[in-house]
Amino acid sequence: MRDRSLQFFMDLIEAPSPSGYEQPAQAVVREYAAEFADDVRTDVHGNVIAIRNADAPVRVMLAGHVDQIGLMVQHVDDSGMLNVAAIGGIDPLVLVSARVTVHAAGGPIPGVIGRKPIHLMSAEARGKERLECEDLWVDIGAKDRKAAEKLVEIGDPITFDLHFTRLLGDLIAAPGCDDKVGTFTAIEALRLVPKTRLKCGVFAVSTVQEEIGLRGARTSAFGIDPHAGIAIDVTHATDYCGVDPKRTGKVEVGKGPTVSRGGNINPVLRAIMVGAAKEKKIPYQNEPEPHATGTDANAIQINRAGVAAALVGIPNRYMHSSVEVISLADLENAAKLVAETLARIDPDTDFTPM
Repeated sequence: MRDRSLQFFMDLIEAPSPSGYEQPAQAVVREYAAEFADDVRTDVHGNVIAIRNADAPVRVMLAGHVDQIGLMVQHVDDSGMLNVAAIGGIDPLVLVSARVTVHAAGGPIPGVIGRKPIHLMSAEARGKERLECEDLWVDIGAKDRKAAEKLVEIGDPITFDLHFTRLLGDLIAAPGCDDKVGTFTAIEALRLVPKTRLKCGVFAVSTVQEEIGLRGARTSAFGIDPHAGIAIDVTHATDYCGVDPKRTGKVEVGKGPTVSRGGNINPVLRAIMVGAAKEKKIPYQNEPEPHATGTDANAIQINRAGVAAALVGIPNRYMHSSVEVISLADLENAAKLVAETLARIDPDTDFTPM
């Protein structure tokens, strides 16, 4: 991966973007996309739309959601501890002992998530099968409620400590890979497709609020009114301990992006994508989707009178945690795959399945 592209991805990871609070990450997207897009817009919902060849008779929307899971300050107790509620779907077990950042008006405030030690728990509490967010709190070191409220307000968003860690090979671990990898891929694909091969209009959208209901994709798809749309999101890697591929399917980190197949996916658009992968020798993995996907592809497909939709997945270990693991090669190959797909779409492309 070229240095500038990697820096863009790292900057995205390090910019906070809990659902509804995506502005810092969207500033990173705007700055990068402005280097090559014909136009970069931000709509009233907060979606950032980078555009090339806008007046082409056929429009293709790319979507990667920039929002990430997080927490929100719900209450400040007398001891200065912050009680929290989840933004998006979080397993409270992954929160225990996590380092976090409260994104307050006066600037970021470091904190840790605390829980009563097992030594101090009752037998009933020790045997509790399910942990809830209400069992946890954020400790910022405030001595009491008054000290905490000088710095923090109800409704302030909280993220995991936004740290990018290089693992062996080309693997990285970071919070928010879901789905800043999708935002990266959409914007990078827009950059990669050669001008001489671009016969369609491309609207690469860094969507907001996917984690709380695909909201940004719904509004941006309505505004763009695309003929086709490609969503890029993480997908569950199943190449580690305790996962049964007979139940989940086999998806491996480092073996290429996934190309979904199922009712949410237009077969013509998928065939174009698979053909591009084979011709250019871009590695990919087939992924079955027997139901509607829980991704922006779902919102795009049922926009207005219907849109030809496809879904590209980036294999991701430990989704919705502070240590999501992805392969940079998968990321780069996903962008190449989407760019090559765009280069094969022109005004004569008919997405009607026959």
